[in-house]
Amino acid sequence: MANKITLPAFILFTIIMIWACEKDEPQVIEHDVTPYVLEYGPLPPPNIPTDNPLTQQGVLLGKMLFYEPMLSRDGSQSCASCHRQPDGFSDTLRLSVGVQGLEGTRQAMPLFNLAWHSNDFFWDGRAEFLRDQALLPIEDELEMDETLDNVITKLNAVQNYKDQFTRAFGSEDITSERMALAIEQFMLSIVSYQSKFDRYKAGLEQLTESEERGRILFETEYNQFFPEQSGADCVHCHGGTNFENDQYMNNGLDNENDFADLGRALVTMNPNDNAKFKVPSLRNIAVTPPYMHDGRFSTLEEVIEHYNTGIKVSPTLDFALLNTTDTGLLLTEQDKQDLINFLHTLTDDVFLNNPEYKTPF
Repeated sequence: MANKITLPAFILFTIIMIWACEKDEPQVIEHDVTPYVLEYGPLPPPNIPTDNPLTQQGVLLGKMLFYEPMLSRDGSQSCASCHRQPDGFSDTLRLSVGVQGLEGTRQAMPLFNLAWHSNDFFWDGRAEFLRDQALLPIEDELEMDETLDNVITKLNAVQNYKDQFTRAFGSEDITSERMALAIEQFMLSIVSYQSKFDRYKAGLEQLTESEERGRILFETEYNQFFPEQSGADCVHCHGGTNFENDQYMNNGLDNENDFADLGRALVTMNPNDNAKFKVPSLRNIAVTPPYMHDGRFSTLEEVIEHYNTGIKVSPTLDFALLNTTDTGLLLTEQDKQDLINFLHTLTDDVFLNNPEYKTPF
C-alpha cells in the first residue's frame, strides 16, 4: 500500500518549508529616523545640534558605543568605566586609571545635562563640540590608548554594529565621524531634573528646616559688613536650573607659584586664563566625589571649608572670591551642615537608576 500524506501532515510540511525559506532570506535593515523624545521637565529648552538631531536609533548606537570595551586597546575599558551611572556618570577615583594602569591628569567630569552647556567641553574646554569630546579619550594613551582605525576595524567585524549604523545613518559604513555623532546623541540624552529640590520647586515636597536654611545660605550673597545677613554666595558660580554658569573660573585652589595645572590657559595660551577650569553643575554633587579638577577634596565638608577659609589669592582669582579672603565666608558649623543638607537635595535618584541610560548589552 502506497504511503499517504494526510492533510494535517501536508499542512505541517508546507509550514515548515515556508519557514525554512523565510529563514534563509536576509533580514532587511532600514534607516530609521524616528525622533528620540527628550524629557527635561523644568529645564529650559536644550541645545541640540541642528546637524545631529536625536533619533531613537542614533541614541541607541551611541549607548552601545559608550558601553563598548572594544573602543579600548585591550578591550578592558569603555567610556562607562570612568563615567558610571550610579556615580552621576563620573568616577570615584581621584584620577582615573587607563588601560596601561597609568593615572590621568584630571578627575573625570560628570556626564549629564550636557545639552545645556553652550561652550567647549572638558575641564579646560579643549573640545569645541561634544562630538569632539567623545573621541579624544579613545586615542589618549593615558585612557583607552587605541586608534580610531583599529576601533573601526573591530566594529566592522560585528554584524550587529553594521546593522545598527544602517539603522542610525542609512548605511553600514562605520566611520569615526559617525561614531562621534552617535556618542554625542547618547550623551545629550542623559538628563537629570527629578531631584528633591525639583519637587520642592514644583510644590510637590517640602524641604526640612536645615535644608531650607542651606538653600537660603546657598542663594544669599556674602556680606562682610553685616555678618548676620551674609550667605555663602554659591549662586555666583552655580546658578540657574542647572546649577552652573557655563564659564571657566579660578576658584582659589592654589597660589600663583603653586599652579600645577594651568587649565584653560593651556588651550587659549592666554595667561589671564591661568588656573581657570570649567564650572561644573552641582546637580548630583553628593554622589560625584572626589571634587575639583584634580580630585583633591574627598568630601563636601572639605569643599565647603575651602570656600569658607581656604581661598588662595592669585592674579586670575575670581573677583567675588577675592572679596572673601579677608574674613572668609563667616560660616558657622551649623551653616556648613545646612549647606551640605541642601546639596543632598540635588541628588536625582530617578536619573541615577534610569534604565534608559544603562548598558544595552
